[in-house]
Amino acid sequence: MDPRVKKHAEIMVNWSTAVVEDEMVMIVAPPTAHELVVALAGEIAKKSASYLALMESDEVLRSYLEQADDRTLAVFPRHYESALESSDVVIWILAPASVSTLAGIPPEKIALRAKTREPLFDLHLSKRWCDTLHPCPALAQQADMSLEEYRDFVYNAILIDWSGLSEDMSALAKRLNRHGDIHLVGHGTSLHAETKGRVWMVEDGKHNMPSGEVYTSPVENSVEGEIYFDIPFLYQGRIIEGVKLWFEKGLVVDFEAERGEGTLKDILDTDAGSRRLGEIAVGMNRGISRYTRNMLFDEKMRDTIHCALGRGLAECNGTNESAVHLDMVKSMHDGEIVAGRETIYRAGKLLR
Repeated sequence: MDPRVKKHAEIMVNWSTAVVEDEMVMIVAPPTAHELVVALAGEIAKKSASYLALMESDEVLRSYLEQADDRTLAVFPRHYESALESSDVVIWILAPASVSTLAGIPPEKIALRAKTREPLFDLHLSKRWCDTLHPCPALAQQADMSLEEYRDFVYNAILIDWSGLSEDMSALAKRLNRHGDIHLVGHGTSLHAETKGRVWMVEDGKHNMPSGEVYTSPVENSVEGEIYFDIPFLYQGRIIEGVKLWFEKGLVVDFEAERGEGTLKDILDTDAGSRRLGEIAVGMNRGISRYTRNMLFDEKMRDTIHCALGRGLAECNGTNESAVHLDMVKSMHDGEIVAGRETIYRAGKLLR
């Protein structure tokens, strides 16, 4: 076993989820993440805690979606709810055998399943949880890297000084919390949102690993202006690229995409909350220097911001409700972030 896998597991158990004696830990992972599950089980045992490992994969999900009718997709999975309810900690590992397994599945089926399982999301958030990734050939190919290069990339983002990064991000959050609005400026972008009554928080590896973002939920009806997202991303196996959104009174009133516009329209039409922003965030992980079409990394990339359509973040006092939470990333190398009258960031540098 690569010693970095063991170190990854140590960080997950000790820093990310802080497992203690007699706790119940649920691990959800595909077969390709077996090595990390093995390492996690050993670290959990050192804490005198118990584990439950569930196998889940996009191949399993595709098989189910292909055969399930709408009535079946509307049935709430009470057995999974029971497993969540009895768990203290949930660790979810991403390591797909293919990044396009769900391509061709009707978006309506995916949306219906998401709506049915929406209560599970709130239950999931009530636990100590952390999502992570294990290097695999499919994600290496998606990132245009060899598997060895991708392993180095992943562990450069994960095996860092999390305590130090947490302190830096907390300082930025403190500055942003002094103000009641934020203005994003850059290529194709001039977007303003109010944040009064909302809380800027840090994601320092407690819920995502790797991590590294400062985030909030904007006031739902306050978002005005336009924004262009230049970083391509995947949604259910479909590539979406070059997204431009126009907002009035918090709602997307117009949109376009250079690629995947039909998929973007389906997402925007999901429900009443899917045309509002549920999140605005600043990426701060200096170990992530390039995009990989994997949002677990891309939204944390240094010198970027990201926004999410859909579900707001309750911990930030966000109230927008939706079955979707779609993150989109924008490079800020030539941009500015202004809060109140204070310029926070300009052209690749946080201003002190």
